[in-house]
Amino acid sequence: MRVHTHAARAPTAAGQRTFLYALLLTVGFAAAEIIAGVWANSLALLGDAGHMLTDGLAFGVAAVAAWIALKPASASHSYGLGRAEVMAALFNTLFMLVIVAAIVVEAVLRLRQPPSVHAPVVMLVGAVGLLINFGIYRVLRCGESSLNMRASLLHVMGDMLGSLAALVSGVVIFFSGWLYIDPLLSLFIAALILISSLRLLNDASRVLLEGVPRGLDLTEIGRSIAGVAGVRSVHDLHVWSLSSREVSLSAHIVVDDMRAWQKVLVRIREHLQQHYAITHATLQPEPEVLARIPLKDLGKRQ
Repeated sequence: MRVHTHAARAPTAAGQRTFLYALLLTVGFAAAEIIAGVWANSLALLGDAGHMLTDGLAFGVAAVAAWIALKPASASHSYGLGRAEVMAALFNTLFMLVIVAAIVVEAVLRLRQPPSVHAPVVMLVGAVGLLINFGIYRVLRCGESSLNMRASLLHVMGDMLGSLAALVSGVVIFFSGWLYIDPLLSLFIAALILISSLRLLNDASRVLLEGVPRGLDLTEIGRSIAGVAGVRSVHDLHVWSLSSREVSLSAHIVVDDMRAWQKVLVRIREHLQQHYAITHATLQPEPEVLARIPLKDLGKRQ
């Protein structure tokens, strides 16, 4: 028996290389910070190096997930392993929430008792870190668009904002001596990262729970399909994401004439691809005489 497996729009090896480049840049800068921190006896440098290493771990997870997602569909995984990237995005987003919590705790402690800050060192670390993280951001932006990539970009954006905050707070402390600027900026940045993290967490969870993708309306799609010539009504309609790149659809289609089903099928698939970018649709035809009229009937021609 010949088995047809689903040929998903899989990620390419370029995405994996993008994460590896980001990993090398991050770990390389962290190593330089460790050396400089030990030489200068700077806790700020060593602390930032630790933060960069955690991002290196996130990029490593993203790279492994991108590699797993390259594996083709098989008899045991007929849809392929594209959701490995979604799982990595979920892990990295949850990891980012832990980092946000740590930032908030540290900022609150510093608001209670601001420690002395070496402003020139903070400014130098902030400026260099901003340049390095901007370079990593540019590298990642050249990669493919996916939830995995968005989660990695979230880490880099956190680093960029942290470096910018360090630079600004260093300048303010150097010229005014106001130590509260550092924890206040940290809290503001944590709030920005939290909003982005929660939105990304919602998108990743929606894919894993097979929810209707963001931006698509199930009822609208049903009515739209029912408006295709030859279609009487639509029921048992389901729309979900196979991965962060591909949307799938399945439905029962009540047709006017079963003999014209092949032509109707072509029209429906073209309609779904043109209007909703849905390229994988499993459609089951039904003659009107067998059609039920259930509550879940989502589309009916007027």
